[in-house]
Amino acid sequence: MMKEKLLQYIWQFQYFNKTELMTTLGQPLEIIFPGQYNQNQGPDFSGAKIRIGNTIWAGNIEIHTYSSDWNSHHHSDDANYNNIILHVVWLHDIEIMDMNSHVLPALELESRVSKILLNKYEELMNASSFIACEKQIHSINELVLSKWQERLVIERLERRSLLIFKFLNENNFHWEQTFWWLIARNFGITVNSDCFEKIARSIPLPILAKHKNQIHQLEAILFGQASLLDQKFIESYPKMLQKEYKFYRLKYGLQKIPLQLFFLRMRPANFPSLRLAQLAMLISESNHLFSKIKEEDSVKQVIKMLEVTPNDYWHYHYRFDEIGTFRMKTMGKQMICNILINTIVPALYAYGSHNKEEKYKEKALEWLTQIAAEKNAITKGFEKFQVRNRTAFASQALIELKTQYCDPKRCLECAIGNAIIKVNHVPNHK
Repeated sequence: MMKEKLLQYIWQFQYFNKTELMTTLGQPLEIIFPGQYNQNQGPDFSGAKIRIGNTIWAGNIEIHTYSSDWNSHHHSDDANYNNIILHVVWLHDIEIMDMNSHVLPALELESRVSKILLNKYEELMNASSFIACEKQIHSINELVLSKWQERLVIERLERRSLLIFKFLNENNFHWEQTFWWLIARNFGITVNSDCFEKIARSIPLPILAKHKNQIHQLEAILFGQASLLDQKFIESYPKMLQKEYKFYRLKYGLQKIPLQLFFLRMRPANFPSLRLAQLAMLISESNHLFSKIKEEDSVKQVIKMLEVTPNDYWHYHYRFDEIGTFRMKTMGKQMICNILINTIVPALYAYGSHNKEEKYKEKALEWLTQIAAEKNAITKGFEKFQVRNRTAFASQALIELKTQYCDPKRCLECAIGNAIIKVNHVPNHK
């Protein structure tokens, strides 16, 4: 059965035989301009221009699978549909009357669309593979891929900016506070991200700034708010942190929030205890971190800011009271890249967008081209089909493509899907 979404796509790109067009009443029809696709409420296409007989009409166009869908959707009762100049349908089953009780001009497309196009669409929709177009994607023009990749990265950054703007609205547009919440969330990795954000929100920035030169005080406050100092310890260091936290909790009136940090099925390098220790050191070694980062020209300098090593206690520990062999717990390259990609670049882009300063948006995009590509199930899946993944710019585009277009089968809105269908489209095939 014809899908309305496909019919809208066919009309938008005029993928049908336009030879000797006639309305369903037998009037000669010419499409001067098909209109602008409208994704909001109201007619499907606005600002169209057509000629019926000797009369030129300007207005809106509505698309339906069947003419009778007009009545099913109650358009006759909606003022938004007063200025419809053409009703484009797959199958014309009844005449529709406009607001003035005149027959609404209609165009039936069922006999004018290429069977090749329809078959290709069905093939994409019914594919159950990693991506619907895995057999064709390697043959897509490099320029098409390049332009679409850039659009995907921008879409991803704009989507991520929504969370940043939400945070900004919650703290009176305090960028450093927002960045603190974001970077703490990132340190929590996926499984503990919400908890780390709650910890960050529970500690005002001025308190952290006041204790930035005393790493054990920072750790006491962070670990205490994370509920990781709520047990009896054997070692002297966590005992000391307990004592410090008790004092500062009373001094600052810190309110603990209920949370449960997860350690199970996690690599020790990602244990929340170690990530909090690294986060404490980052706070200790930085001041007005976001302000400094946004004015940096080199992503290499930003990487140096993130190359922190927690205090000596953690070289023998991943958790309190569990001593192990010596190992420097430096922030690994993978974690640094993760922070750059998932926090710093989106924050920089959002800052440029909010302040209408293109230089920050351009810097965010440029930095992605200088960061190592992500390696995960999605990027590896694309690499099997000869899709390049050389930088974080490429990997972010591939992740956006897979999650936002391939998985929900939005092939008609994808430049790659468009290219595949267009190649197989025969303009004047009946």
